[in-house]
Amino acid sequence: MAYSYKGAITFGLVYIPITLSLSVKEHDIGFNMLEKNTKSRVKYKKTCVDCDNKEVKNEDIVKGYQYEKDKYVIFTEKDFEKIKTKKDKNITIEQFVNLDEIDPIYFDKAYYVKPQGGDKAYNVLLKAMEEEKKAGIAKTVFGTKETLVLIRARDGKMLVNTLYFHSEIQKAPSVETSKIAKKELDLAKSLILQMTGKFEPQKYKDEYYERLKKAIKRKIAGNEIIEAKEDKEPIKIINLMEALQKSIETKPKRAKAE
Repeated sequence: MAYSYKGAITFGLVYIPITLSLSVKEHDIGFNMLEKNTKSRVKYKKTCVDCDNKEVKNEDIVKGYQYEKDKYVIFTEKDFEKIKTKKDKNITIEQFVNLDEIDPIYFDKAYYVKPQGGDKAYNVLLKAMEEEKKAGIAKTVFGTKETLVLIRARDGKMLVNTLYFHSEIQKAPSVETSKIAKKELDLAKSLILQMTGKFEPQKYKDEYYERLKKAIKRKIAGNEIIEAKEDKEPIKIINLMEALQKSIETKPKRAKAE
């Protein structure tokens, strides 16, 4: 398993050496860009605008911040390291919170935590968070960006979730409020209750991903792609009340959530 981070979690005077690895592997089928006539790979080269578009090697590329038009200050990896404090190099817990206080809009990526020599301290922190039903809020610097993180227990293991800062959350677009009839609201509630069930993530499959894999196999075998079967065409109803009523009549009832 490839590790995304190697450092330590600290809280109070406790120091836990750890590594982080991504908790998910997204379904992704890679397609290459080809020239349509020759079927040759299209490559993207890094070129220098002021060097007659000469290709630039990775070792000759540096990071620069533009402070005026065409004027830059150069930053090396050593420069970035110099402005990091010891605290920045670790995941430093600043407080503990109730997990249900955090709006899911703040969640970004999740990582598995693996201790590297501090197993006892890791297990003590994990057990304490489980029993108190608390999660740690911490900060660290990943690359060149300070990151807010959540440290939490899940199924007897420790996870780190990166969070967005409050200043990064965009304001929701304004939506005009409508006058709602009680009957409409009651029907909507009935439909929600009828469709409510226990969340079972394993039953939700990436159907498009599977169809794409089958399509690739057919193409390799020299066959045409079979057009995907469509669900029944939805009945077009303009009246909201009628649409809700028809939905209740046609939707199968789900098992009640526990």
